Amino acid sequence: MLTLLANEWTKLRTVRGPWLLLAAGQVVIVAGVSGLAAAGTDPRTDSGVRALLSHAGVASAIFALVLGITAVAGEYRHRTITDTYLTTPGRTRVVLAKLIAYTVAGLVAGVLSAVTGALVTAAWAAADGGGLDLSDPSVWRILVGVVAYNTAFAAIGVSLGALVRNQTTAIAVALIWIILVESALANLLEDLGRWLPNRAGMGVGYMPAAGVLPQWGAGLLLACYAIVFVAVAAATTVRRDVT
Repeated sequence: MLTLLANEWTKLRTVRGPWLLLAAGQVVIVAGVSGLAAAGTDPRTDSGVRALLSHAGVASAIFALVLGITAVAGEYRHRTITDTYLTTPGRTRVVLAKLIAYTVAGLVAGVLSAVTGALVTAAWAAADGGGLDLSDPSVWRILVGVVAYNTAFAAIGVSLGALVRNQTTAIAVALIWIILVESALANLLEDLGRWLPNRAGMGVGYMPAAGVLPQWGAGLLLACYAIVFVAVAAATTVRRDVT
């Protein structure tokens, strides 16, 4: 298992894709937080700070999800999955190694996203004569939520990539679900919307939006989603043919 984990970390460090996704996530956070501030969100108020900080989770979690998808689906795309499975006694160990490595990568990306969001929010607050109060517990709740949001979505991404296997299709399905399907359902059926995965992520990230669960409830729900996705992916990947 240690060898498998080392291999996955080598791939993460040496392939350009993960670094590009990480960089793109930070660019989107800077643009998104700055756009909200420029549009009138006041970084000197508690509600304004919460809106700006929590945007870091919404902006970066999708990139963590895509990163997770590439863990397995990327190998199918580049036709390296056969060699990966042939050199390892059990497929379950391969999937588990990818899950651990990419979930940790999602956590690292979440930490970086939280720091980026905090720095940009602090910069806008300072420009208006205010500051970011790091002694405020709600600030840390949001930052921890951003990290958890990214971590869970990376794990879900690995599972989705193992289930769908075609990288383009998996990413398209994920984005269509989040941007179109889930948004529509949440707007039409608020009681249902709060139980959907991305709305759970927004609750974990302490996003000030209607129709989301409290942070602790959203965290439990998102963890359940991740566990279910992982269990289904592990069970099906072992039985399916590679081609």
